[in-house]
Order: sequence, then C-alpha cells, then structure tokens
Amino acid sequence: MIQIKELANGIRIVHQEVTHTRLVHCGFVLNIGSRDESKEQEGLAHFWEHMAFKGTKRRKTFHIINRLESLGGELNAYTTKEKICFYASVLKEHYTKAADLLFDITFNSTFPLKEIEKERQVILEEMAMYRDSPDDSIQDELDELVFENHALGRNILGNEETVRGFSQQDFFDFISSRLDTNQVVFSIIGNISFAKALRAIEGSLSQIPSKRTLYTRSEFKHFKPTSKIIHREISQALSAMGRPAYSQFHSKRYKLFLLNNILGGPSMNSRLNLALREKYGYVYSIESTYQPFSDTGFFGIFFGTEEKTLAKSKQIVQRELQKLRFKKLGTMQLHMAKEQAIGQMAMAEENYAALMLVFGKSLIDHGKIDPLERIFEQIRKTTAEELLEISNEIFDPEQLSYLTYLPN
Repeated sequence: MIQIKELANGIRIVHQEVTHTRLVHCGFVLNIGSRDESKEQEGLAHFWEHMAFKGTKRRKTFHIINRLESLGGELNAYTTKEKICFYASVLKEHYTKAADLLFDITFNSTFPLKEIEKERQVILEEMAMYRDSPDDSIQDELDELVFENHALGRNILGNEETVRGFSQQDFFDFISSRLDTNQVVFSIIGNISFAKALRAIEGSLSQIPSKRTLYTRSEFKHFKPTSKIIHREISQALSAMGRPAYSQFHSKRYKLFLLNNILGGPSMNSRLNLALREKYGYVYSIESTYQPFSDTGFFGIFFGTEEKTLAKSKQIVQRELQKLRFKKLGTMQLHMAKEQAIGQMAMAEENYAALMLVFGKSLIDHGKIDPLERIFEQIRKTTAEELLEISNEIFDPEQLSYLTYLPN
C-alpha cells in the first residue's frame, strides 16, 4: 500500500513498505531542472547537485560522504531537464541517519567558496569527458537541434563560460527563486513502517517555511526540422534523428511508449535491432527513445556504423518507420508487443531504488501515483489503429531533425 502525507508547508512524503528486503531506499525529488535556468545560469542546477555534498550548516564534505558509505550504504544525486534528486539506499536500521543526511544536503547546503572552486574544475573535467564520448555528446547536440533556442535544448552540464563564472550567491539566488515547497517530495520504499519513516523526517521537514515561487516554465512551441553534419575524430559514423513528442500529460503517452518499444526498445527483438544488427550486421547497437516532459516530449533514434554503411543503415531505419506508418500490426503481433512491454514494466518495478524516485516524480507531476495495473490496462486497450495513427504523427521522416557525426 502506498501512503502519502502532505505537510502544512506543502512538502509531501510518500511511502511504501516492502517487508521482503533488508534495505530502505529514500530520497528527495525537487521539481527543478536545467530547463529552469536562464541562459546565464546554464549548468547551475547540475553544479548545485555537486555542491550539495560539499558542506552544510552541520557537516563538512568528509562527514557527508562518509556518513552512509561507512555503513555500507549509498548516497547519490542526479539532475535532469526537469528534476533534481538526492537519494540513498541503506540497511533498514540506518534509515534515520540516511533521512537526516538527505534533509541536510537538500536544505542546508552552504556552498563553501573553496569547495566551489574545486568542484568547478571537477565539472569542467566531466564536460571534457562527455565531449570525448561521441555517443553521449551526439544526444546532447540533437537536443540542441530539436529544441533550438529553448532551455530544453541546453546541455545539463552547462558550458565552460557559465561554469567558470558561478559565484556562491548564484546558488542561493537560484534556489530562492526556484524552490517551491509544493514541488518537493520525500519518497521512501523499503522494510520500514510508515509511522517509523515519518518519525525520522517529519519534524525536520515541518520546520521548512512554506514557500511559493512565481516562476513558470517557458513552453516549447516552435519546432523546425533541420539537418546537420559534424566531422569529428572518431572511428565510426554516428547517426541521430529526433523530434518533439507527447508530453507526460498527453493521453497517448503510454501508447507511444508501447510503439517505441516495438520500434527500438531495449529488447533484442526490436524492429530496428532485427533489421540493422541481426539481418545485416551493420551496427553493434541501435535504440529509439521516448522521453516525456511537462509540456512536450522527445523521440529519438541513435546508432553507430561504418561510414560506408551509413547511407544504407539510414535507409533501413526509414523503411522500418514507414512500415509502422502504413502497415497495421496484426492481432498476434500486437498482443506479443503488449505482453513484452508489460513484462518489462513489471520487472522494472522490482528495482525499488528506481521505483522510489518514480513515486516522487509522479506525485509532483500528476498529484498521484497510478497503480501499475492501471497503466497495464491502458496498454492492453491500445488498438492497432491507434498505433498506426501515432506512427503517422511521430514517425514522419520529413518532421525529424537529423544529426550525423562523420570521421575526419
């Protein structure tokens, strides 16, 4: 059973007890991400994520990183376009320590000047590492192409100029202008009762003053398909194509999830994998992805191949897209696709650390947590005609942007 409590300041606590584990997974989900930065603040949310571990009003860096690690636990964080998450996994007897530490780094960071300078260099090295990884950088550059001149297209890491220029006051100003206690969730899944989970965190969270922000996100509205070729010091050609897609509030989002799974999902029997790897041996891996945001979404396809097989590989991809646009799935094909997608989602639910964060995001974005069975029901009700309609909305090759990396 999922239990939810909302505090007077708007912060919510969501909990699910799981008795067949020794662990507790818990974390804060904040509805703040890289898209909430101004152009001058590019990379600040991610920098904040790093700095949360570098000192609070009660702890220095060593005490933060050693607090749970010395107990066999894990402390981590990440930043996306729309969320910042601070989370931990520990043995159930150490949950109170984890909750207290997470509260401290989320709300009491002091952003010490010396640590800012050290972490600035760490982030610059992280940026260099990503630039040296074409598989990663092509995804970021496709975002820039698809969401041109919009915050969704900016790199989460930021750029060298902004990262080098951030001051201590920039962090305090950003948090002050973006943090809304109605948009904060503390999520817990593990072998602990709701009452005990609350005792460890409710008192501290209740002391946070209620805060509302006047800030609203700038919607992405104008997409213009385009193509770009970049020459790089790489050994194989890389191809990426993508476009905006359905938002997380769109009624067809689960149907597009199903369709994307058929086309290029994680399984070896996806159409793109069967066509390019199994039939021709042109690629080691190929994937398609669908990521919904609050006002739009992203659909993309990524693969690498030898330069001499690039044109043929692109033709095969286009052919698979056309098949889904013009040939309706058979009854058995559709049934098997549904069962596969449902099975994958059911297995994902067994990853309690990830599920804990999903609960937090769902509560922020939708104000509720849909039972998995309700999502399964939507997938099972999907018709072949609906998938054909979605294919024509999303898979039109003339409505995709194309990015290609070619070896020098």
